[in-house]
Amino acid sequence: MIVHEFKKRVRYGETDRMGVLYYGSYAMYYEIGRVEMLRSLGLSYKDVEDKSGILMPVVSLNTRYIRPAYYDEEVIIRTTLKKWPESSIVFLSEILRANGELINSGEVKLVFVHAKDFSRAEIPAEIVEKIRPYFEKMDR
Repeated sequence: MIVHEFKKRVRYGETDRMGVLYYGSYAMYYEIGRVEMLRSLGLSYKDVEDKSGILMPVVSLNTRYIRPAYYDEEVIIRTTLKKWPESSIVFLSEILRANGELINSGEVKLVFVHAKDFSRAEIPAEIVEKIRPYFEKMDR
């Protein structure tokens, strides 16, 4: 299992008229969490795509709104990869206040496809190499 946290401040352009984080902005926060988790492992989406020719489109997104986040509030984006990815990869996301209070939770499922024709693909070797140690620890 991999758990990664990234701090982000809610920007004015991400809020609605009430100064509350706009509901559509949460998907972007989930993406920030995924990208930063991979970056913390020494990977970037761009490098994986360029080297492997494999893309990872989102095929489902579920979210639960619990409490509002406000303009200029610092939040924590916690991203968790609980299960070894096979034909898809599922990221669990939580948005929390600085004090740990849960604001929002979500789950994003991505699949692996070849860039040339969008046919299904295996998990890129670059990802396997970086995440394997975290899952080997779980098997012990």
